[in-house]
Amino acid sequence: MRILLVEDDPEVARFVRRGLTEAGHSVEHRDNGRDGLFAAAGEPFDLLVLDRMLPGGVDGLRLVETLRAQENRTPVLFLTALSAVDERVRGLKAGGDDYLTKPFAFAELLARVEALGRRPAAEVPATKLRVADLELDLLSRTVTRGGKRIDVQPREFRLLEHLMRHAGQVVTRTMLLEKVWDYHFDPQTNVIDVHVSRLRQKLDRGFDRPLIHTVRNAGYMIRAEEAA
Repeated sequence: MRILLVEDDPEVARFVRRGLTEAGHSVEHRDNGRDGLFAAAGEPFDLLVLDRMLPGGVDGLRLVETLRAQENRTPVLFLTALSAVDERVRGLKAGGDDYLTKPFAFAELLARVEALGRRPAAEVPATKLRVADLELDLLSRTVTRGGKRIDVQPREFRLLEHLMRHAGQVVTRTMLLEKVWDYHFDPQTNVIDVHVSRLRQKLDRGFDRPLIHTVRNAGYMIRAEEAA
């Protein structure tokens, strides 16, 4: 694994770096929080080993919190003299994956490092949904087709999101009532038909290929092309 070690104690840093290198890992070292943050944010690492108390204006907690805010999910092992339960809890809540207190046995450190390395990489949730030239951005809450912005109402956005998450599948009226309107009963109205009709007009007007299709006696489907 490629490991970033952020530790300001030179003796501890030499000890850990030598041991991890002898175990077959590649180790980069930074001796302060600021440089550690720049390295962790700018280069790909398989694991971060961080001290909690670091010079440079950025301590270990802030370093991890900043990375997590940037959607950086690299596993983090805190290595620190702060052994109180409250401190360990703070480290884990900040985004740390494991916590080892000093003094420590290198065999335990290595076992924890390799255990973190065996964890499957966390999947980053999709922030955009696409069907053909239609794109829905979940973060900015915008819809575009063929690069053209399409204005939709909040309920229409939820309706479209549900259809796109099930692209190529029939979505029943009951599913839409539950997931989009939060109804667990049939209100006996044409509210779904009205919203689908409005959404269809907005999405398909001016384009050759319709995307939203009615499946008779079943529900609705969004797909790139008509079924054969």
